Amino acid sequence: MFKNFSQDSQYSWFRLLITFFIGTSLNIGMWAIVIVLPDIQKEFNFNRGEVSVLFSFTMVGFALGNFILGKLVDKYGIVLTLLFAALTVVLGFFISALSYSFLILSFCHIMIGFGTAAGFGPLMSDISFWFSRRRGIAVAIAASGNYFSGIIWPTLISSFFPYSFDWRFLYILFGIIAVILTVPLSFLLTKKIESSYLDKETKEANQKLSEKFISPRLLLFVLVLASIACCVAMSMPQIHIVALCVDLGFSPIVGTNMLSLMLTGGVISRIISGVAVDYFGGFKVLLVGSSLQCLALFLYLPFDGLTSLYLVSLIFGLAQGGIVPSYAVILREYLPTQNVASKIGLVLMATIFGMAFGGWISGVIFDLTGSYNLAFLNGIIWNFINILLIIYLMFKGNNNKTLVALQN
Repeated sequence: MFKNFSQDSQYSWFRLLITFFIGTSLNIGMWAIVIVLPDIQKEFNFNRGEVSVLFSFTMVGFALGNFILGKLVDKYGIVLTLLFAALTVVLGFFISALSYSFLILSFCHIMIGFGTAAGFGPLMSDISFWFSRRRGIAVAIAASGNYFSGIIWPTLISSFFPYSFDWRFLYILFGIIAVILTVPLSFLLTKKIESSYLDKETKEANQKLSEKFISPRLLLFVLVLASIACCVAMSMPQIHIVALCVDLGFSPIVGTNMLSLMLTGGVISRIISGVAVDYFGGFKVLLVGSSLQCLALFLYLPFDGLTSLYLVSLIFGLAQGGIVPSYAVILREYLPTQNVASKIGLVLMATIFGMAFGGWISGVIFDLTGSYNLAFLNGIIWNFINILLIIYLMFKGNNNKTLVALQN
């Protein structure tokens, strides 16, 4: 079918399409708990902070999965990693559906999150090797499978079950969907990129690092800190939007529709940001996206009407969708290709730990205050920290270059 397997080839775009579909199917594990959160809270008679721990456990698994499965990709390739991940996800869903113990349910959500991670960081890392000129848009599209999953599955659930649904039945359904879509598509990704492309990119990355006057370890460390701060801020609307709507007197279906709209904006933002990265670079796009996210968080504070919440949720999605993929592109720009999947996985693990902590602390703040206002303010503070760290990396090396020029 394909004769040319070079970077930016027709096969590269075909591989990107398959990658997007796998991400959409496998990432059902990330959004499942968001859909059923109020129902599980009611069944187990927990408060909001207690039941939010399930999402945090999902994110812990997701975080560990991005790092550990990234290492598996570096060693065994993307296909075996995806097959292992699909098995983990389906087992997590099935055991959850049969469990009446919150402890077992918590462990299963770690399993679900762990397997789901293969549809995010490992796929982004894999597709980044197949593009050079259009790497930004390719990574953005691959990452969009995560958000598109959050759009399509809640929308389908609200369409087929407009009034109520049994969360245990849904979990069995989710497990079946994840495995029957992921497994056959995975076998279309067996081709590997030629080593000559990797050698060239390693030389270019080392040159960029020397120009920045920064070590790979320091760059990785600062990006980890920035990604944590960014996603503590990002988590508040994404995780608690359904619960927020219920507290304001709207139905859970309204909340899931609002989440879908938010994620639709996120998909659009990721595509636009991907194009922008190819022209302006990862750091500039990351700074703009982080600043817009901060502005969007401010907008949640004065508005609680149905129409205004829909509008603000769309703005939030449009603001922050391109942030996380930008971290991956920056790593591919500035780090050698050896073991890069695990390094991307490490930063993405940090983003998910930020999401997990942010989701949990927002629930706790709500329980203490009876309102999400302070939770939004907490997110804004963390967002400022992220912006300051990005500015530090952007201008790192500029002062050193000036001193060198003056000395010469």
